[in-house]
Amino acid sequence: MGDPEPALPTAGPLPRVACLGECMIELRERPDGLLSRSFGGDTLNTAVYLARLGVSVDYVTALGTDAFSDDMLAAWHQEGVGTGHVLRAPGQLPGLYLIQTNAEGERRFSYWRDHSPVRQFFALPGTDIVQAALLGFDVIYLSGITLSLFAAPERVLLWHLFDTARARGARIVFDTNFRPRGWPDNSVARQAYAAMLQCSDIVLASVEDFALLFGQTLMPAADAQAAAENWLAQPMQRELVLRSGDLACRIFLKGQALNVPGTPAASVVDTTAAGDSFAAAYLAARLRGQSPGQAAQDGHRLAGIVVGHAGAIIPRAAMKHVAADPKIIM
Repeated sequence: MGDPEPALPTAGPLPRVACLGECMIELRERPDGLLSRSFGGDTLNTAVYLARLGVSVDYVTALGTDAFSDDMLAAWHQEGVGTGHVLRAPGQLPGLYLIQTNAEGERRFSYWRDHSPVRQFFALPGTDIVQAALLGFDVIYLSGITLSLFAAPERVLLWHLFDTARARGARIVFDTNFRPRGWPDNSVARQAYAAMLQCSDIVLASVEDFALLFGQTLMPAADAQAAAENWLAQPMQRELVLRSGDLACRIFLKGQALNVPGTPAASVVDTTAAGDSFAAAYLAARLRGQSPGQAAQDGHRLAGIVVGHAGAIIPRAAMKHVAADPKIIM
């Protein structure tokens, strides 16, 4: 089929995007056993790459009042990510995770985040002001990990907020990024995901997420693909981008489907933030009025660049050095 019509055309300035989630201290184990410190988190990674692609983006979260949190805010500001809607929790520290990678670039994460400030987001002073501010954005982006940070009553508050935002013309973008350790059990996660799909305008998903969510990791790839398409596409009839393990993605929009193959990266050093960077490039392209097929190609290209470097957020200079298409890296 032909490429579906764009759903987010834009004339003039790009819409304003708010990314909602958690940023943590990132420790990466080097081959010599020493650790290097940075920061990261799925929606924060996407926010940084959006900013590098010229999109006006704010990060909405909660941090402590410690030096690490101050460093994060300074780094985001330097990247061009807005920080005016970050709540601060006195006496608290941000979460922390450790990345270890094998020879193939696949990573293993260890987390220390059970008491991170963002889990108190709805109880902190100023949360009502931040929630009101979210209604002024054109796009709100969040992930399955974002959902896992909040208890069920707080997720209901989020969905009411999203319904209000959509009624005012905003678009909700949901990345299904699923981590079982963030949920009490998969049935709770499935209920939350089903509700989230109902209030999403664009869904960025992977067959791997679906298999983990439904405990079907041993299902044949073709069967998992079909099952994921059925569960994700049916309740929304909006824009779905479903990535599969062979680097391809299948896009559903307005009753049409489109296959967009990916090209294996020349070098895989660290697969951290591959999906986050794909999401950023896809969304940036759609906000510029590009077709879903063009946007997916942009997503594949940027993700291929990111996995060739260590860490969630690669150096800007590295992006400039390896960028082959000036549309992607600014």
